Amino acid sequence: MAVTDVTARIAQIQSQLAMLAPQSTGSAAAFASSLDQATGTSTSATSGHDVVSEARKYLGVPYVWGGTDPAKGLDCSGLVQLVYKNLGFDLPRVSGDQARAGTAVPGGLSAAQPGDVLAFGSPVHHVGIYLGDGTMIEAPHPGAEVRISEVTEKPTHIRRILPTEAAAAAAGVVSSARIATGTPYAALFTAASHKYGVPAALLSAVAKQESGYDPRAVSPAGAQGLMQLMPGTAKGLGVSNSFDPAQSVDGAARMLRDLTQRFGRTDLALAAYNAGPGAVLKYHGIPPYPETQRYVREVLSQLKAAA
Repeated sequence: MAVTDVTARIAQIQSQLAMLAPQSTGSAAAFASSLDQATGTSTSATSGHDVVSEARKYLGVPYVWGGTDPAKGLDCSGLVQLVYKNLGFDLPRVSGDQARAGTAVPGGLSAAQPGDVLAFGSPVHHVGIYLGDGTMIEAPHPGAEVRISEVTEKPTHIRRILPTEAAAAAAGVVSSARIATGTPYAALFTAASHKYGVPAALLSAVAKQESGYDPRAVSPAGAQGLMQLMPGTAKGLGVSNSFDPAQSVDGAARMLRDLTQRFGRTDLALAAYNAGPGAVLKYHGIPPYPETQRYVREVLSQLKAAA
């Protein structure tokens, strides 16, 4: 087995183990704060040049496979994760997962901007941070140091971690939306918000879109209850009766919290709620399904109206 195959397999195992890590709960304010970090919306917006400046601090640090501590050494994904962590962005640890973070940049290297993450290989075996003018900062291999290099290999993925206008707008809409007076099941949405940190207005918008606030609704596909949980999904969430509004809202809030933590953005979490996480991973974003695109658009429109 080649070294690159071994590295890719290790990365895959690390990714699977990461998915088993317990998720933390928090307040609605903490949820909004995590959205701000994941999408880059904050009082002091981060630019690509900020990313480049941060990355330059580690020039000369020795390469150490698996390294995440600059005092001891960094590997390629350790460098990328550290740079973005210092700027308030939580990226996955391994290069294969970093190649799915943020949003895809189509058009090749000519469309890349400073601060974008460049990934190489299939499966991905290397990542670096683009500087512009065909150069990047990378931790290349054992025996080398973090350095500036020309991009001589065509990237298989270019990912923009900094927020697009749409992502920033979505985060802003969610954090400012408020649940309307007289909303059905408002007490359940509020209780679930306190438990899982998911804004009550988001839960309300999903319930309205999913079932029209009907706790007895059943979709043609078999989704059930107020939040339209599929039986298998409900079982995995610990929901024994999807037609019980309290259980349905609790399960949906837990699911939306986990999806948002997994994908880092509200619009992607909504897409995964509608079409499944696999579809979001497959298309590296909101899948091109008219139903899913309409679903995300309409839920966010409800939140915008409530903001």
